[in-house]
Amino acid sequence: MTQPHDPVPAAPQTEAEDAALTDAAVADYLMRHPDFLARHPEVLGEMTAPARWSGDGVVDMQHYLVNRHRNEIDELRDCAQDVIETSRSNMSTQTRAHAAVLGLLAARRWEDVVHVVTHDWPLLLDVDVVNMAFEPPARPDPRLVGPEIRGLLAGTVDVVLGADQDARLLREVNDDGMLFGSGAGLVRSAALIRMRPGPDLPAGILALGARGDTFHPGQGTELLNFLCRVLEACIARALEQPGDGAG
Repeated sequence: MTQPHDPVPAAPQTEAEDAALTDAAVADYLMRHPDFLARHPEVLGEMTAPARWSGDGVVDMQHYLVNRHRNEIDELRDCAQDVIETSRSNMSTQTRAHAAVLGLLAARRWEDVVHVVTHDWPLLLDVDVVNMAFEPPARPDPRLVGPEIRGLLAGTVDVVLGADQDARLLREVNDDGMLFGSGAGLVRSAALIRMRPGPDLPAGILALGARGDTFHPGQGTELLNFLCRVLEACIARALEQPGDGAG
């Protein structure tokens, strides 16, 4: 109960203003400002439209709202389609990566590993060039030198990838043949992954190149790193056989 000495709160100004607003006043304002709803489309989203509109010269706002909702549905449908297409692309990429791994695991000798990577992987992974490049080994090994193995100067891997990076994706690459050899002219985009075959083997780079925009920064590198880890194990296994492929 309000005590006599308690001040009586005054009515908020907004309530007084609302009381002064009649349907006729609102209608009159909208008639004098026909672009109001165009300037404030969010108002339409909060309005309740009648079931039908009739009369000459009346804007069918229900039609406007229906079209707006239809546009929202179309946008949702486009987003769903993008998700479906991305999922299909990811599944295709995984299938290709699995096929590449299975092909590599069947290779036991060093020259077979090199052949699978440089000849089979471009077809299996849908790229144009795949090469391996190594820095100089601590002890000379003729198996790490050849027309299908690129030679790098010491420290090149860190320079190309960055000291703390295991993978680098390039939308535009300008290779002088250091990584892609004779296929450098075909390559537009590239994926470069650090290789660490083993403590007694030199650091290297697995280089995948494509003539299109297959690779670009921001893509996931999980599958590429997985391929490279499997390749490292196969390289170490093949090079454990002394002199294999040297002749």
